[in-house]
Amino acid sequence: MSSTKRIFTCLLSVMFLLMMAPAIAFAEGASDGRIIVYAQVPDDWSNPCLWAWSDDGTNAFDAWPGEAMEADANNEGWYYCWIPESATNIIINANDSTVQTTDQKIEAQNTWVTVTDGENVAVSYEQQTSGDIPEYVETFKIHAQVPESWQDVRLWAWLDPDGTNASDAWPGKAMTAGEDGWYTATAPVWVNRIIVNGNGGEVQTEDLSIDPAEIWVTVSEDGTAEFTYNDPNAPVAEDITVRVKAPADWSEPNLWAWSAPDGTNAFSAWPGEPLEDTGDGWLTLSVPGWINSIIVNGNEGSVQTSDLSVETGKDVWIVVTDAENATVSYEEPAETAETAPAAEEPIEPEATAEPAPVQEEQSGIPVAAIVVVVIVVVVAAGAVIYMKKKKK
Repeated sequence: MSSTKRIFTCLLSVMFLLMMAPAIAFAEGASDGRIIVYAQVPDDWSNPCLWAWSDDGTNAFDAWPGEAMEADANNEGWYYCWIPESATNIIINANDSTVQTTDQKIEAQNTWVTVTDGENVAVSYEQQTSGDIPEYVETFKIHAQVPESWQDVRLWAWLDPDGTNASDAWPGKAMTAGEDGWYTATAPVWVNRIIVNGNGGEVQTEDLSIDPAEIWVTVSEDGTAEFTYNDPNAPVAEDITVRVKAPADWSEPNLWAWSAPDGTNAFSAWPGEPLEDTGDGWLTLSVPGWINSIIVNGNEGSVQTSDLSVETGKDVWIVVTDAENATVSYEEPAETAETAPAAEEPIEPEATAEPAPVQEEQSGIPVAAIVVVVIVVVVAAGAVIYMKKKKK
């Protein structure tokens, strides 16, 4: 092969690698969209739960304290939970949320967390457990309200008619007691029969045929049970209207609202929903009547009020002076010097400016890579011309 051809072949190879780099990087970053978080907690931390959220404020779970972590039968003292890979902020809590870690920032990969106490947490991306990582299985929640005489409440679940069980042995999976009097456990979405039992399996319901959807089971003293797919504890209240006056330098004001202390959010992601200008001097938004806590924020959530407590079921007016000062009332406040609109000043005509140059849409290939490719092509062309002249 001539020197010219060898040089040209090498340069083409370099160009190919540069062009393929973005695709290779994308392939390495691809995943199934979920990661597993393992946690080893202190001995006096019981029933650990995982709370997780994305950088944009989207929560992985509907309400605090998050998802109950599963005990790993092959690794004593370790618990695990699957979360979306975008949820790279976590808190591990336990003992009915009376103890918890500080906020932990993790990478979008399988993670092992060792908790010494709430302030001392070690995060590792090297496997700290033995054996294979459990496969992700989609689950749904089963809630049960049982007689007071029932202790050690458990869930037995299986697939009928083939008899595949969700637990290794009777009486099944332990259900976690909640402050509202309901016990909760999760089951794989493939189960269609359940039994709620207690006292080591000595008392139990009949077989219950169910759909794979969140369900609430009420058990009577004689073991008979009724169930519903509608949350009997769901707050029932008509929507209310929140009216806000925000500082002039707060762009695109938003409203974040929730129910405390259970942590049920009215919106799925921070900074909430944008307030609407209705033309009457107030920014407004309708929210569920069961909320009792509000934050007004602006500038894409970078400025905000403190938590504002409000009464449930009542329309509310909020006047925000700055991030530290906001007043709440349940009837429209009288217009004051602070809330009255400023007198309009004459608008000075602006000098005509040259239109800004339109920037072309950027492609997915880095600019630096394009520049390098151009240089390589120019060098290649020069090399070819030079070698031809040399031969002549």
